[in-house]
Amino acid sequence: MIDATGMPQRAVVIGGTSDLARAVCRALAARRLRHVVLAGRDATALESVAEELRSAGVEQVVPVPYDVTDVRAHAKLVEAATAALGQVDLVLVAAGTLGEQEVAERDPAETARVLDTNLTGPAAALTAFASLLRRQGQGRLVVLSSVAGVRVRRSNFVYGASKAGLDAFALGLADALEGTGAGVTVVRPGWVATRMTAGREPAPFATTAEAVAADVVAGLGRGARVVWSPSVLRYVFGVLRFLPGPIWRRMPG
Repeated sequence: MIDATGMPQRAVVIGGTSDLARAVCRALAARRLRHVVLAGRDATALESVAEELRSAGVEQVVPVPYDVTDVRAHAKLVEAATAALGQVDLVLVAAGTLGEQEVAERDPAETARVLDTNLTGPAAALTAFASLLRRQGQGRLVVLSSVAGVRVRRSNFVYGASKAGLDAFALGLADALEGTGAGVTVVRPGWVATRMTAGREPAPFATTAEAVAADVVAGLGRGARVVWSPSVLRYVFGVLRFLPGPIWRRMPG
């Protein structure tokens, strides 16, 4: 069960090998998290993360091979999670890819890959787990979005559009779940130093996976619908979203 402070005991992690997912799990393990189903494509990497979480105090970690872009896989993951955990308190959706913007602008297959990984697959997974949480009458979906989706930029519009779609879907789902006992938290990190961003120039207000994880835990504690990380980005994008188009297009990438 989720305790009075909003902390879960049993969680499913989609995209379980990502740096952000690992950091959130470690932060939650320091609170009350004791049972985890880790879902992802790389079985070897999943087992490595499982050992990391066991060392952090998680009593039960069940790695499950899973491809978020396979629509048939979502129901199977719900079944596997229910069998392993009994009840699911939290579902963390952390699957994603930056993609290659220059390639995506020329190659429809790359555009489709980014959208399937960041939007279509996660949205389908959220639908599957929302049904479970409704039946349970409790639980929380935590969705890793991005400030890149708040206002899409020329330099990464394929990635930004995919996150904008996921963000909107998750907020709509939050409205749909009102009164059911289940809820949704959308997390909007800025530029985060992870393997996914390695070799790229940090953006203003750059942060770390550990700092984002701390913000997620704090957001869960107050039942937040939206978590900005760092929090200053709420105000930065409150201004940026209203910049005139010609000025916005000249903003550095």
